[in-house]
Amino acid sequence: MPKHDKPEIELIRTWSLPASVTLGSSVRAKGILLEIRARLPATSKKSIELDAGELTLAMSASARSEFKAASEIVTRTLADAETLPVIPREIQDILTIKTSERHRWLADGRLPSAGTRTVRLNGRARRITFHVFDPKVVEDLLDRGLVDEWREEDAEAKAEKRRQAAYKAKLTRTLKKTKATKATRSSSDEPLSTLEGWDDFEGSGLLK
Repeated sequence: MPKHDKPEIELIRTWSLPASVTLGSSVRAKGILLEIRARLPATSKKSIELDAGELTLAMSASARSEFKAASEIVTRTLADAETLPVIPREIQDILTIKTSERHRWLADGRLPSAGTRTVRLNGRARRITFHVFDPKVVEDLLDRGLVDEWREEDAEAKAEKRRQAAYKAKLTRTLKKTKATKATRSSSDEPLSTLEGWDDFEGSGLLK
């Protein structure tokens, strides 16, 4: 009977991502995974996966030193994960907002920026710069439900803008109508001296 090789035992370790880190967002959880992979050596990046809010690092038994080094990196990164800046796609998922709302509230100061980050797009020379946000500020906005208030404020401002535009349009139409009326009256009230034959009539001396 041929002798079969014994399957190689894997080295496995798991970490749970608490709500204080993910802020209830699967996008944020994926962002934490990408941050960890960015800090791992190239040979270890694919050894860690995310599933149902749990990170799993798995390597072959022959990679004990690499496994230990990667485990330390993951542990250190998670220790600081609550302070990692929130990137645009994460804040949109956490607060359930649209890109247009993020841009508008960032521009008017309601959504404070914690600075900017510049990254290179995968496989491209082009770099992009975007605003990041303080996770504590984002958590506070979420807890206080300020997004709903901002949307109400925006709806009221939009309605007021429409009212002002309608009033302005009505005023413009009224002014044009008034001007046209005055022009008509002016043309019908021409001086008698401009009437046809008036000079001959006046020259006959009948008005003397």
